[in-house]
Amino acid sequence: MGIRGMGEERLRIGVVAPSSRIEPATAEAVMRLARALYPGRPPEVVFHPQCFLASGHFAGEDEARLQAFVEVANDDGFDALWFARGGYGSCRLAERLLPALNAAARRKIYLGYSDAGSLLGALYGAGCLRVAHGPMPADVNRSGGDAAVQRALAFLAEGARSSLEPSLTAARPAAAFNITILCHLLGTPWQPDLAGHVLMLEEVSEQMYRIDRALCQITSNPGIREVAGIMLGRCSDIPPNRPEFGQSEDQVAAHWCEVSGIPYLGRADIGHDADNKVVPFGRWTGA
Repeated sequence: MGIRGMGEERLRIGVVAPSSRIEPATAEAVMRLARALYPGRPPEVVFHPQCFLASGHFAGEDEARLQAFVEVANDDGFDALWFARGGYGSCRLAERLLPALNAAARRKIYLGYSDAGSLLGALYGAGCLRVAHGPMPADVNRSGGDAAVQRALAFLAEGARSSLEPSLTAARPAAAFNITILCHLLGTPWQPDLAGHVLMLEEVSEQMYRIDRALCQITSNPGIREVAGIMLGRCSDIPPNRPEFGQSEDQVAAHWCEVSGIPYLGRADIGHDADNKVVPFGRWTGA
């Protein structure tokens, strides 16, 4: 699924922030890393100025975020659109965004996770088939974050198998989401058809009772009950439950899969951390 080999025309990656902003120092760190990783012909990572805007919680007003996304997505000069970070705000763009996309946007690859899942799911459902859940530029600020950014660049530039979640095969399609984000997509026009997919789910900073409630909702959805199975990624930074919840995230996932009749397929190597692997939506067919 990689865009092109690095021996060909220079790869151009446009970065936009449909959710929360990043600091200029983050962009500089990512561009330095790209040059160090590919000294002969580094990919051109272009951070749209909108990434650094601030409007309350968001990286600029809704209109600014929308226009930046459409500008990069519809520009055939960019091979990929890379979400700068998560946070919150991408769902506010979906209704006006999808009708504004052109043929170039439908050929492009999109990479992100967390709040980006709102648009990744919508794009996939609208026929943009080069969508992937994976590391973002803001991950460079994590402990070990250089490796996460390197993994993303290797996927975009080379389709590197080493960047991918290890259980992926060409035999079965897959998709990946943050649990809370997928919950909020259910029942909307932007819920993608995931029938036959292995659905990988991860979470961060949610109490166990909220993870349990969210998995109840997800596995009760008629469309989700058509998936080939569920894999659970890492659920990190879980706040304490009072009283103690008494079940682990693995037990909760297995429970709701049993109740719903969805096969529980074990753990996936994804999460809100520097070890987050790439999961292309659909079937992975190699570089």
